[in-house]
Parts: sequence; C-alpha cells; structure tokens
Amino acid sequence: MEVSHAVQARIEATMRADRVPGLSVAVIRADRTVWHRGFGVTDLLSATPATARTPYLWFSMTKIVTATAAMRLAGLGALDLDAPACEYFPPFAVVRQPRPVTVRHLLSHSSGLANPLPIRWVRAADTPAPDPAMFVERLLARHNRLKYAPGARASYSNLGYLVLGEVIAAAAGAPFDEHVRTCLLPLLGMRHTGFSYTDTGGEQPATGYQRLPAPLTPLLCAILPAHIVAGRQGRYVAYHPFYVLGAAYGGLVGGVADAAQLALLHLNDGAVHGTQVLAPGVALQMRRVAARGGPLDFGLGWYRPAGKGSSFVEHLGGGSGFWNVIRLYPSAGLGVVVMGNTTRYHHEAIMAAVRRLSDEDSRS
Repeated sequence: MEVSHAVQARIEATMRADRVPGLSVAVIRADRTVWHRGFGVTDLLSATPATARTPYLWFSMTKIVTATAAMRLAGLGALDLDAPACEYFPPFAVVRQPRPVTVRHLLSHSSGLANPLPIRWVRAADTPAPDPAMFVERLLARHNRLKYAPGARASYSNLGYLVLGEVIAAAAGAPFDEHVRTCLLPLLGMRHTGFSYTDTGGEQPATGYQRLPAPLTPLLCAILPAHIVAGRQGRYVAYHPFYVLGAAYGGLVGGVADAAQLALLHLNDGAVHGTQVLAPGVALQMRRVAARGGPLDFGLGWYRPAGKGSSFVEHLGGGSGFWNVIRLYPSAGLGVVVMGNTTRYHHEAIMAAVRRLSDEDSRS
C-alpha cells in the first residue's frame, strides 16, 4: 500500500481549511508501518518542518498505553482486573461505593466516577511536578460520590484513569511513569516517547497553537496556570512547552513513528517485531466493546462512537494546542495515527481518505 498523492492532497487541504500549522501522520498495514510523514511546521517562528518523529503532547491518547500496561501486568499475574481498586490504592476508599469499583471498571470507564474538567491540569515544563498520588487523592476528595453504580453504564472519566495509574504503580512496585518508561515502551520499540521532552530524542517538539480571537487572550491567560500561554502569533495563541498533570490519563510526549508501534502491537495480537508483549487474545479482548450507555462504547482502553458499527476502534487525545487520534480497522489490518499542533481539526477527512485507499488496494 503506497499513500497516493490524493491522500496527501486531502491532508494538506484539511490543514488549510482548519489552519493547522503542523501535522504528522502514520499508516500501519498488517505487521509494518507502510508510510509516515510530517506536514507543515512544528513552530511558526522557526518554521521547522514537522516530521514523523516530531514530539506532540499525546493527552488522552496516552490511555491506550495505560490500558496496555494494566493488561500486561494482569497477564504476568501481578494485577487482578476483577479485584477492588481499593486493594491496590487504599485512598480510593474515600469514594462511596455501593459495590466495589474494580480495576476492570476503571479500564472500561464503567466505574461511575465523575469526569471533572481538566482545565488546569497542566504545568509549565520548567516547573516541578506534584506528587502523583497526592494529586489523585485531592481530586477524589472533591469527587467522592459516584454518578451511578459501578458497572451500570459507561461514562468517560479522566479521573478513573488517574486512579488506574496508581493501581498500576502499586502492582508494578514502581511509579507509573517509571514503570511505563522502563518496562513497556522499550518492548514496543518506542524509544523516543516518554513523559518529558528529554525522552523524545532531541527532535524539536511541536509548539501548541490555539485559534482564538485576540480579545479572549487575557481570559485564557487567567484560566490557565502561569507561564503556559506564550502570547499571540497571528491568528493563534501559542503555548510555552508544558506537561499534562496526571501521567496515566494524558501525560505521554512523542511522535507518530513511535505511536505506530503501539498500533502494530494491537493489530498483531499483542506482538510487535517478534516480541509477545501481551498474551495471545488479550488485544482482541481490549477491543471488544462491553461497556455502553452514552455517546461512546468502550472496550478496555479502546472505544468507538455509539452506533458506529464495529469496523474500527480508536482513542482521541486533545487539549490546549494539540489534537491526536489513533484508530484501528482490525478486519482490514489497518491502523492510522494523526497528530497535530492545534486544538481541533477535521481528522475524519484524513481517516476517510486513508481508508478508501486501503479498500482500493485490497481490491487491486
């Protein structure tokens, strides 16, 4: 499968229409990455070209790595998916539970936990990180009532994945970010992805941009923590380098070349480049939708919009200045990763163009 000029033209048209400064795309077919490329620039002032290695903030796309870490620990016998979360993270007992919230509930967004807006869950890259467990404990103290009984329905919760990160840390016997960085990412060949810019191999990271009317800039500065907003660059507000608070829900930094390795793992029954990271059948289990009840239907980590059939699963990841998606079409053996450095753009147009090309390639 070769990515045609038509697909590249669709990507460039989307960037023009949605005013995306920089975009990176990877296409995975069967057991290899068949194409990846950057478009536009990582930074408007330096005009550095975007590449497949350009680091972007992953935001919630991180949750697929978090879920993968949990399932790997379960396969090793270190984590019981059906055990109460309190057994691994005792501070979770502050949440009133008519029946115990299990690790599986956290994975499938069926815990009943609230989903507080993560507006200020960021910090400037040159400021110290808070203690992760204390950060989660403070949030739980403010959101200690479940919206519904565990397992009754699915509803997206960043807070649930923050708790899951602490569960994983307890099961692994190491901080969540350390465990993922040393025990999971290397197995996948993700050598330029981590939880800081220093983990990304020296590539210039993408600057985040948000289209915003000039009169609203002071309001944005007031809402976000200090030293996050860099100022205006033309029609955009630019951001200084920053990190997401809460590694397990959205903290990864890296490019599409590495994210393609994650897609390969999940398209190939838990194996990547000959290494069986997940036990056979686990990747399929993660994609299988079991939790419903809202706009999204959830597997274990993966989801898809309710009523969209079963042709794909995905996970989006977006916040101030960035928008990303990793999507799998398992029956076609196709994966697509798109990362961009503005807050929103029409990624569906890119997905549709790649899928059409894949269908044409299969028929030829």
